[in-house]
Amino acid sequence: MPSRTILVTTTSGPEAQAYRGYCLESVAASYDIVLITPGEPTWEKEFISDFEIADPDDAEALAQAGRALADRHQLAGVATWTEWYLTQTARLARRLGLPTNSPEVMEAARNKATARTLFARHGVPSASSMTARTLLEAALAAETIGYPMVLKPAARAASIGVIRVNRAEELPAGFEFASAGARDGIESTHVLVEEYLDGPEVSVECVTHRGHTTAVAVTRKTLGDPPFFEEVAHCVDAADPLLAQVARVAAAAVKALGITDGVQHVEMRLVNGRPRLVEVNARIGGDMIGHLVRLATGVDLPRAAADVACGLTPDDLTSTRSRAAAIRLVYPAYSGTLIERHLDDGFPWLERVSFQREVGDRLVLPQDGGDMFTARIGYLITTGANAADAQARSTEAYRHLAVQVTPA
Repeated sequence: MPSRTILVTTTSGPEAQAYRGYCLESVAASYDIVLITPGEPTWEKEFISDFEIADPDDAEALAQAGRALADRHQLAGVATWTEWYLTQTARLARRLGLPTNSPEVMEAARNKATARTLFARHGVPSASSMTARTLLEAALAAETIGYPMVLKPAARAASIGVIRVNRAEELPAGFEFASAGARDGIESTHVLVEEYLDGPEVSVECVTHRGHTTAVAVTRKTLGDPPFFEEVAHCVDAADPLLAQVARVAAAAVKALGITDGVQHVEMRLVNGRPRLVEVNARIGGDMIGHLVRLATGVDLPRAAADVACGLTPDDLTSTRSRAAAIRLVYPAYSGTLIERHLDDGFPWLERVSFQREVGDRLVLPQDGGDMFTARIGYLITTGANAADAQARSTEAYRHLAVQVTPA
């Protein structure tokens, strides 16, 4: 019998449980899982058979942990759904002689400057982009790209450090905000100055196996107040007609980066109705998007990711359901201390509610120096027959949500 043991590198703690617990649960239904994580497993123990504690950002520690698990188990593959660990996990898989995209391909996906170059080379519609290491270089780039424009770290995620700049007077503060977000970048600490793509934002959830990409679902997004790009809601509808329109561009973007296997979360904006690439994330989308996809379509993205990581053809990726699912991310109206968060039960279409912040926690919004990790209180997920139904129910549940914050 072929091995059914997969090594997963992931973060630990309550945030990981809230947003990636469903991935571990799904994969555990078909595989034995061994884990590399920076902290002692707690909730994960229900789904794993073995583990090693190591910081995946420490290449030598990660290699030693991987070798220790390989000595104890016959591994079939290595996977991660953590953005920060994509390149390191590819290096580990290569060391262990297991299927993987090359580390160089993962670096290209993580480094948005490299990705923009590859998109342009392969004719994938994208945004004009220039790298800036100083405020002067950003000002010179602005003369070429024009206002409004977007400043962003070249190698971060989750909208950290991403800001729109509408005029030259806003550039110094905007560049400082983006630079602060870029300082912890692994593949690059540079800032990008990019064309602002004016239009609705969506993502395409894809599965790629041996160079063939299947677009499984499209996610419609709702953004928070400008000039920031925090995503505050997502919705997946199995019958969304937009999927056919954006699938080809998503597949072309994946191919341009050289990705041959895995699950991808391809972000784009519809400018005058036409898709323009924002970025390709070479892993399952965050904010429970993979779970929304399964609720709406029946397609199991974590299982597909595990299959592909082990060199196997994923199960049928066609929809077995025709439903919709929506997530509403809960943020405070202003920074401060959380003094109440509560939602009554009794809504049959409320699939789940999760709180990541406790009463007494301090919440810091981006405009006050925070980000999604320091400001988000939790989320609620609703389902429905179609997108309008799921989103209306999300709004209804949100109205019954009691959140109080004492201003800073």
